[in-house]
Amino acid sequence: MSLPHAILTALLEKPSSGLELTRRFDRSIGYFWSATHQQIYRELGRLEADGLIRTLPAEQPARGQKKSYEVLPAGRAELARWTAASQDPKPLRDVLLLRLRAAAVVGTAGLDSDLRRHLDLHRRQLAEYEAIERRDFPPDRDSPEDRLRHLVLRAGIDLETFWTQWLTHALKEFAELSAAEG
Repeated sequence: MSLPHAILTALLEKPSSGLELTRRFDRSIGYFWSATHQQIYRELGRLEADGLIRTLPAEQPARGQKKSYEVLPAGRAELARWTAASQDPKPLRDVLLLRLRAAAVVGTAGLDSDLRRHLDLHRRQLAEYEAIERRDFPPDRDSPEDRLRHLVLRAGIDLETFWTQWLTHALKEFAELSAAEG
């Protein structure tokens, strides 16, 4: 149920066409809630059919012109209802952790190189988030909206920091285990 709410959020921030919306997803919301372009377009149709958004009137009619959408009062009310609702955290499902658990019974061959690859990926993501933080959240950006957006980014930074620290620790454990075996 979260994709329609992610779309309502993005459209309340700025009315957009489907293409603009998918590009914005790729640059912001997609860091923590991914969706394909097809899913976004399909959901735009549902939201419009449900009376939560509408197509903005075109300045001049043109065949094949992209449609822009805005949120209707019912869409704002739905987003406010959803935001205020209680929701339990989702259980962690991470295939790398499952593979590490399996390694305890079948051996660790090849897993250390994948841990290094994951570490590199998380370091790059962390660097990207930190660059966004420097660019988009200087100390003087202190509006309530900016503070909440920054809080979301901080969650990403903190998660990537966790993964880089954990993977560094895991690789140290692998080295110690290898030394003990050899």
